[in-house]
Amino acid sequence: MKLYTRGQLVRSVIIVGLSLGLVFAIVLIKLTKGQSQKLAESQESTGLETALEAAEDEAIAGDTSFLEENAATVIPVANSSSYSQEELQNINVYSICNEAVVNINTQIVAYDWFLEPYVQDGGSGSGSIIDKRGYILTNVHVIQNASKIYVSLFDGTQYEAEIVGQDLDSDLAVIKFTPPDGMELKTIGFGDSTSLKVGQRVIAIGNPFGLERTMTTGIVSGLGRPIQNSNNRIIRNMVQTDAAINPGNSGGPLLDTNGKMIGINTMIKSSSGSSSGVGFAVPAETAVRVVADLIKYGKVQRGKIDASFVQNSQRIARYAGLDLATGVLVSQVTSGGKAESAGLKGGTEAVYYGSRRDIIYIGGDVITQIDNISVTTLADYYSALESKRPGDVVIVVVRRNKQNVTLKVTLVEN
Repeated sequence: MKLYTRGQLVRSVIIVGLSLGLVFAIVLIKLTKGQSQKLAESQESTGLETALEAAEDEAIAGDTSFLEENAATVIPVANSSSYSQEELQNINVYSICNEAVVNINTQIVAYDWFLEPYVQDGGSGSGSIIDKRGYILTNVHVIQNASKIYVSLFDGTQYEAEIVGQDLDSDLAVIKFTPPDGMELKTIGFGDSTSLKVGQRVIAIGNPFGLERTMTTGIVSGLGRPIQNSNNRIIRNMVQTDAAINPGNSGGPLLDTNGKMIGINTMIKSSSGSSSGVGFAVPAETAVRVVADLIKYGKVQRGKIDASFVQNSQRIARYAGLDLATGVLVSQVTSGGKAESAGLKGGTEAVYYGSRRDIIYIGGDVITQIDNISVTTLADYYSALESKRPGDVVIVVVRRNKQNVTLKVTLVEN
């Protein structure tokens, strides 16, 4: 057994005490550090939650400056402060009008090599619901020769429609479908096309290439354009626009920034068949008059001169000894009619004309002007009378015996 002196025992006790104190100090430091980390993490988490809550409040209030710091975690609520005034107008017009624009598809009857009839897809286009009873305004060329007409609404539902009336002179047609009970249709109202200005912003909605309710924007590029349509009629006062109009837009509305229809998109001028920035719309002024007659009568009550006409030509002029090769030749005048009473003279010599060898009469008057509108073709003649009613009196200038003669002719029902 080993014996220790008093001094050695004291030193041993001191060493043991210091060692225990050091161990206790290390443990205490670690515990304190862990608590500090937990407290810091808790405070950091609380701070982030508070920041996110504040960011959400700012988004609702329309302030998006917080996105610079929290772009990855917070999505702002969209509101009007996110858009320019022009964008807001576009959005508003589309929200008001798009549900009133329909997609029109047709079927036509064709014949095979054995002259057996079969049904195939026809054309497609657009239309505007103008009455809650299901009346739709479109173009004649959209529904021409159709055996079946189908309209598709904004919700994807499809209905068969029938023709109410169509007018070749304006290329406008009205069709109708019967909405189911309880369906409240959205409609588009007419605007004032007579007050349009070049440079005014306009909006087109339609179904180009079958892409339903597509919206394009542009300006009024020109006014009062006389344009010949696919039915060889000249439509006067067409609205020219650079808003993109493509196949399928025909019959759709051209709108002002208030969502009023100031035109019906009808045709484009293009070498490729796609939009080249030159589109034309029938003015609302014409559409209002035409639509009223189509719904009431099934046709337009338009005045005409009670006579038959032939397009003048070089061949006719040479044969008949005329001093001009343009204008409209008066072939026959209705006996006892208004035109005869006004002094209009028809031809006296019957001749065969054209590939079908139709009989026409030469030697009569040649119409060159109606109400200060130059008439060089049959299309000009129809255009000059497009807005006239039965009973209206028109000033007609004719070429007779190489002299101009002015007549006042009362129009009759077409």
